[in-house]
Amino acid sequence: MSETFHDLLVIGAGPTGMACAIDAQRAGFKAVLLDKGCLCNSLFHYPAHMTFFTTPELLEIGDMPFSSPNQKPTRSEALEYYRKVAEHYALDVRQYENVEKVTGSDGAFAVHTQDRFGRPIVHRARKLVIATGYYDLPNYLGIPGEDLSKVKHYYHEPHPYYSLDVVVIGGKNSAAIAALDLWRHGARVTLVHRGAEMHRHVKYWILPDINNRIKNGEVTAYFSSAVTRIAEDEVTLATPRGEVTLPNHFVFALTGYHPDFEFIERLGVTLDEANDRCPVCDPATLESNVAGIYLAGVIVAGERTNEIFIENGRFHGKLIAEDLKRKLPASR
Repeated sequence: MSETFHDLLVIGAGPTGMACAIDAQRAGFKAVLLDKGCLCNSLFHYPAHMTFFTTPELLEIGDMPFSSPNQKPTRSEALEYYRKVAEHYALDVRQYENVEKVTGSDGAFAVHTQDRFGRPIVHRARKLVIATGYYDLPNYLGIPGEDLSKVKHYYHEPHPYYSLDVVVIGGKNSAAIAALDLWRHGARVTLVHRGAEMHRHVKYWILPDINNRIKNGEVTAYFSSAVTRIAEDEVTLATPRGEVTLPNHFVFALTGYHPDFEFIERLGVTLDEANDRCPVCDPATLESNVAGIYLAGVIVAGERTNEIFIENGRFHGKLIAEDLKRKLPASR
């Protein structure tokens, strides 16, 4: 078993976790990032040709410019940018290490991980940051047939679904984008949403597109409806006009995601059940109710996953670094 020693260990190597490590390094602390996947693992698993809803400068971390010829950068551009940031700051990123448990206490934490081959590793750190995001855990429907291999909770690209019957469940941006992309590449698309219309948060340049496709009958839509059963060759819907059964090859259940609340609670962090399961933390420092454990990024907002994005989560590292300077002597 190998062991390493650090001032700060950041669990989650996405943009927010990277920003936390950069700010800690600038403050004079030795930081390491862990991720169960690759660098920016969630961004990597976004749709292959995704375009961000924001401008490049709002995705910048570490005061490094994000140059793009596009007003809204692509997934590929973002991944290249964050790789360059990691290289520029010589970030110590341990990829493909899964955290099994955390022991110890403030000043002497032990983070037990396993690599891809099941080999144990122990990282010892004085302080921890949890920046695990939420994209790894889909909101399941809890209906018969959801465990079939034809059911997907992530959308990547349209080609495999050409000339097939595809159901997209959801009414927000991800569902609208997937439905449009699938239709434009030859799939027969049915969109099912429990709301009476597409969600008001669908981006202003996407909403008229999906509404026009529905109006023209190019994408079939069932509003105020729900998928109640998924079978090998069909799906069953509950609609305002009664039960409907449709032929089906694939289902994209794009119904949102949630933070790993179980992991957070195992650390001893308290969730405020009356406040959308927001973890208890000091808003000025982001230190949780467990001394030495800080929270960063979307997990700070609990179930309100539409409140914190890269654009505002990237500033969490500065709050944490300032608190580290007050509580720890620098390692230089």
